[in-house]
Amino acid sequence: MDLLALADFNLVARHGGFGRAARASGRPKATLSRRVSELEDGLDLRLFERGARTLKLTQEGRALHERTGSLLAELDETAAAIASGGNKPRGRLRISAPLLFSQTAMGKLAGAFALKYPEVRLEVTAEDRAVDMVEEGYDLVIRVNPDHDESLVGRIFLRDRLVVVASPDLARPADDHVVSAVFRGPADQAATWDFVSPTGKTRIVVDPVLRLSSVIMARDAVRSGAGAGRLPISLVSHDLTAGRLVHWGDVEGPEIALWTLYPSRRLLSARVSAFLEFLKEAFPSGVPEELAAFID
Repeated sequence: MDLLALADFNLVARHGGFGRAARASGRPKATLSRRVSELEDGLDLRLFERGARTLKLTQEGRALHERTGSLLAELDETAAAIASGGNKPRGRLRISAPLLFSQTAMGKLAGAFALKYPEVRLEVTAEDRAVDMVEEGYDLVIRVNPDHDESLVGRIFLRDRLVVVASPDLARPADDHVVSAVFRGPADQAATWDFVSPTGKTRIVVDPVLRLSSVIMARDAVRSGAGAGRLPISLVSHDLTAGRLVHWGDVEGPEIALWTLYPSRRLLSARVSAFLEFLKEAFPSGVPEELAAFID
């Protein structure tokens, strides 16, 4: 396969047209068109659907772009690193991270990373939705308990757990008694909460007096005495130590695991490798107490 033709194909696919790709690269439009046509002939595949004014990737073209675009970028980075005499992290690093982790820890992490690697231009987007890494141009994503995806590889770098907490002014009810509760989000319709207290397994009936879309909002409402809440231990650790909240028990169920995910390929860019190592240094044991240290 002609790598130059493949690079030109990815250039056109990335910019969405021959004209835009030609203007962005300074290459003749006719040359780009010829290169892509030669690639299509060599593969015996149509990579673009060409309309009068539109250019759209075919299914085969999209698959080729997704699988080769990042690889070509890595080859360019590797060549540039060798030419400069090393593999020093540099260039843009785009990361998508969950909202709560971004609000509580990512600011400090990003600042420290920027000081350590001044030639990397870090961009972090805080969002809880599942992003398409290739389509949206992310180098790395951080997710909580992500669904399995064969196109991505990754590892757990932090663990957390849910606890039931309340203001000291809110009396803890006996089993099966009703207590006011603060819920995160409208979808949780649980009428009872099960947790493990120092005296054993406990079940309480909850009355959702508040439904809030943010975990931090829920914590602040629980602090005010509006009701009990099920919150990550890392988020309420300081409140428990200071006596602003009391611990009623630990919620049973799957652990909360934070993963770093990146495209499944052998070669990682120097900047992605640097950030992965940076997270490992920040959270060497991956326990909730290490995350709590980042939270004011």
